[in-house]
Amino acid sequence: MQQIYTIPVNEAFDEVNENSEVGCPFCRLYRRLQNDELDIILGASMMEPDIRIKTNEQGFCLNHYTMMLKRQRMLGIGLMLESHLDEVLAKVSPRTLLNKSGTSVSALSKLEESCYVCSRIDTNLSHMMATAVYLFESDGKFRAKFKKAPYFCLPHYRMLIEYASKKMGKRQFAELYEAAHGIVEGYLKSLRADVSWFCKKFDYRYDEEPWYNSKDSIQRSIKFLSGEPDRQE
Repeated sequence: MQQIYTIPVNEAFDEVNENSEVGCPFCRLYRRLQNDELDIILGASMMEPDIRIKTNEQGFCLNHYTMMLKRQRMLGIGLMLESHLDEVLAKVSPRTLLNKSGTSVSALSKLEESCYVCSRIDTNLSHMMATAVYLFESDGKFRAKFKKAPYFCLPHYRMLIEYASKKMGKRQFAELYEAAHGIVEGYLKSLRADVSWFCKKFDYRYDEEPWYNSKDSIQRSIKFLSGEPDRQE
């Protein structure tokens, strides 16, 4: 019987099975988590004390600031910035910044790398990665969906293999690895061939040849190599 926490993972794999252009199922989950977190943080949650403590400390990355601005909920952003800037002001005061221990400089460096939304997404995506591994072990229907995925982007493929290698038994890990590796290797080879043909098309000798499946091969390669978590639904 399907549990509530398995529904998003099953849905993501259903979607990529039905439409290969959706791409990596974990990128699909990332985008869904990202949109949910932005909705939550720009809603009533921004005023919850425990959340404000975290946003004050962590702030947001440029990408998520940009996404919040696009949603045009300016008062909410302003309220979060007001208290976050107080935290930043404390970190850049001469008394602490020039401390020989370097603790304040270290705090500024840590702040540059932190983002409340990123940390929330990373935590929740890790849980969904764990759920996918659990379903592969325990649910034959999901295992069939997994094996029909169009591809896994390189970052999420790496995360999947690292997690599964630590949590699964040898036999079951071997099955998951064989399935995931076969998908990734096959997709990578097709990308390589498409990019190669794309490059040939800039040679006058190939002017009259068709493009086949190569016109968007550059975009697809970047999407595979880097994932595409930043596209909003």
